[in-house]
Amino acid sequence: MISGKNLIGSKMSANGEKTYRTFNPIANQENEWIFNEATTAEINEAVALAHEAFKEYKDVSGEKKAEFLNSIASEIEALGDELIDTYCLESGLPEGRARGERGRTMGQLRAFANVLKEGSWVEAVIEKAQPEREPMPKSDIRKMLFPLGPVVVFGASNFPLAFSTAGGDTASALAAGCPVIVKSHPMHAATGELVSSAIIKAAVKTGMPNGVFSNLNSSGVEVGQQLVKHPKVKAVGFTGSYHGGMALYKLANERKEPIPVFAEMGSINPVIALPSALQNNGDNWAAKYAGSITLGAGQFCTNPGLVLGLEGNDLDSFARTLSQEIVKLQPSAMLHPNIYTKYLEGKQELSVQNGVEVLVNQENTANANTAGPAILRVMGGEFLSNNKLHQEVFGPFSIVVACENVAQMEEILDQLEGQLTGTILGEAEELKTYSGIVDSLQEKVGRILFNGVPTGVEVCSSMVHGGPFPASTDPRFTSVGTSAIKRWVRPVSFQDWPNEFLPQALQDDNPLKIVRLEEGTYCK
Repeated sequence: MISGKNLIGSKMSANGEKTYRTFNPIANQENEWIFNEATTAEINEAVALAHEAFKEYKDVSGEKKAEFLNSIASEIEALGDELIDTYCLESGLPEGRARGERGRTMGQLRAFANVLKEGSWVEAVIEKAQPEREPMPKSDIRKMLFPLGPVVVFGASNFPLAFSTAGGDTASALAAGCPVIVKSHPMHAATGELVSSAIIKAAVKTGMPNGVFSNLNSSGVEVGQQLVKHPKVKAVGFTGSYHGGMALYKLANERKEPIPVFAEMGSINPVIALPSALQNNGDNWAAKYAGSITLGAGQFCTNPGLVLGLEGNDLDSFARTLSQEIVKLQPSAMLHPNIYTKYLEGKQELSVQNGVEVLVNQENTANANTAGPAILRVMGGEFLSNNKLHQEVFGPFSIVVACENVAQMEEILDQLEGQLTGTILGEAEELKTYSGIVDSLQEKVGRILFNGVPTGVEVCSSMVHGGPFPASTDPRFTSVGTSAIKRWVRPVSFQDWPNEFLPQALQDDNPLKIVRLEEGTYCK
């Protein structure tokens, strides 16, 4: 049963007078649940509890933290159909998507549990003393990664499970040893409460300190602002818009003690269609990209919003087929009327720019909040001269750019801002011929694909979901995959420390049996 209350550690709290409801975009009406927005006192209580919990949680063994994460996954699964039904009521997304995202969420938690069991993620480095070294003796110096402290995670609108309450940010921060306070997304507060209850149950069952997790409700920006400015918060995870991410980034840097904000802020994910892709397989790629552009009503941060090709009959044929295929697909409801309205405004603004040809602008008036796709076409010169055409339109939208030549295509890539993904379509032998294109694209993205679609992000150790600014605030890190744990830690060196008082990961006999870098050689 949904209470609408904040979860401050294991306690439920509803002291504030400000309330709100979530929205069912398919029924086009508010859901029945009423949520209490967190007060300043409740925010301070949650952070203070997390601060105290950190003193114990940072020293919890990898095995025990792994048990905690696995227990969270089991408790989420135990929520059963109530979680699936709630997810659908708040997002308008189909049941299949809900079940898939639940599976991904549990998979992420279990993947980090495995990382903790193995233990080498702490990157232990040992360089022993050399007292006889000339002209100066060398000290014994050892290094490993330690958690930062309490982390605030902002739930994402477009992934109510996998990027929200128990999503990748929360899972990786808990794995690192950092307590987490989630600022629940107002569009799926009921989904967030159910998942939060699962996390709290898991914490109690596995003996984690009270305050290792809290969930705070908020319909506006005030709760999030207070959390980011709180002096006991040490880092922030965010997935959402550029404006939201940069507002948090600015707040964090204006603090007396600035803290990192790891914000993933979306992109237009350019696709380069090389000549062979258009000549030999243009219709097939057009059909695949029609599906990718409209997947989840285009509400993916990896949505392919830009397709570049050399002008000519082959690109024209691709654009026609893409337009024909995309209108065959059933339009989907967007997450919220506000998102739907912004989508309409965005595609309208770009559709009336100079030199833009509207190939598809499907309107859907039969069903509320349902987004018809839009495909635009523009020449490379117009695209270069108009930065408005470079902006992301969140929804089933894409622009086909006809480039005069390879040099202009490279110029366009060089002018683009940082992106999450970039894709090359073509034959392997073309990669050498178009090496300049490949190099330009690689400089701009966190993940570069060959002959695929960018939608769909595998959760694995080799994944990078991030990219040069403004795709993310720090291109050195990923928000998906087990390497995401590196965001929430810092290195600490121990010099000439007595062996028995060192962390176990750095002790001489390696009691954890982890892989370490010892005197320049990896060993176990």
